[in-house]
Amino acid sequence: MTVSLLARSIAESPTIRLNEEARLLRERGEPVINMGIGEPKNKAPLNAVLAAGAKLCTGDIKYAPADGIPSLKKAIVRYTEENYDRIVAPENIIVSSGAKQSVFNILYSILNPQDEVIILAPYWVSYPEMAKMVYGVPVIVTPEDGSFHPRMIDIERAVSGYTKAIIVNSPNNPSGAVYSDEFIAEIVGFCERKGIYLITDDIYHKLVFDGRRPKPAYAFTKKDLESSRVIVVNGIAKLYGMTGFRIGWTIASRRLVEVMTNVQAQTTSCASVILQSAAEGALLGLQSVVESLRLFIQNNRDVVMQELGTFTGLKVIKPAGTFYCFPDFRAYLDGSVAKTSVELSQFLLKKALVVVVPGKEFGMEGYMRITYAGSVKDVMQGIERIKWALDPNSPNEIFIGDRKLIRDWL
Repeated sequence: MTVSLLARSIAESPTIRLNEEARLLRERGEPVINMGIGEPKNKAPLNAVLAAGAKLCTGDIKYAPADGIPSLKKAIVRYTEENYDRIVAPENIIVSSGAKQSVFNILYSILNPQDEVIILAPYWVSYPEMAKMVYGVPVIVTPEDGSFHPRMIDIERAVSGYTKAIIVNSPNNPSGAVYSDEFIAEIVGFCERKGIYLITDDIYHKLVFDGRRPKPAYAFTKKDLESSRVIVVNGIAKLYGMTGFRIGWTIASRRLVEVMTNVQAQTTSCASVILQSAAEGALLGLQSVVESLRLFIQNNRDVVMQELGTFTGLKVIKPAGTFYCFPDFRAYLDGSVAKTSVELSQFLLKKALVVVVPGKEFGMEGYMRITYAGSVKDVMQGIERIKWALDPNSPNEIFIGDRKLIRDWL
């Protein structure tokens, strides 16, 4: 069998692969703790379940409009006005099968071969691969000061005549960093002046901690949607814990939405009408579920920070949002157990039965992404296992499941 050069060039999704490895181990009865997948453990909101069930009970499950059902788009209009202080028209919205497809559709619609997309490290693993899938060129910009916060001076140096777009994901996956209002204002102004698209992936925009209230990119442009270079992506997966429902949306100019609708119509046709009904139920239902999830995640963040603070030589910046932290594990990459973050993640899965994602996949070698979206018990046990496997100052013995394990490699 032969496959295309393009298909061979696209890297496998590490988070999906690691999640599958964890699933197979669990099926064999292994007590795996998965701290690799970005997925809250709460149940879907009742309003979402009831809305999906009501639609299913009608038996009228047919094609939907390629850009989304009108009632869901109306709910997104309301959500945008309430959360972004911006009035948009239904014609400025396209609903897709997840925010992931939204980002892909945007890049497919705006990039020509060899156009460049600036991606800020650490970045979500799929951004560079999506750019390559539409023959674009990902240009990675890494902060030089050891933080996870980008600097405009570094971005401006990376911009060339081929730069078509910049992707900003704040709160950030994998670091949990929340970019400052000053930076968002600067990059919006820069993109508007240069005619560069600014794609803001806002999928975590309400999962922010410690009383912070970051402003959206819309707050820093006076242009209307038809002339602005700001494109907003959002969805229901993270805020409502509805990752399996696969509904996201894009807000952009009418012309770009028309192009994206044509692209979507020729690929997936439309998002499932049942799942769109569920998304509508979530957006119009009680929003206290989002705040409950945020408080739960913030508590888990505090637990993780406390536990990681007991490691010898580990550096970690306190996340301000999302449900990820991104510790610097380079002190443990001395060759005794691993030399790279990929080797370290494999070691932890084999020895401690804990799934974490290597920092290499996010553009920063030596770091590891740890997800704390699970139960407090899983979070604490997962960190305990990691410490046992790596830190020579930790106890030499540990119980994993009903087995007593003794560390003999440090």
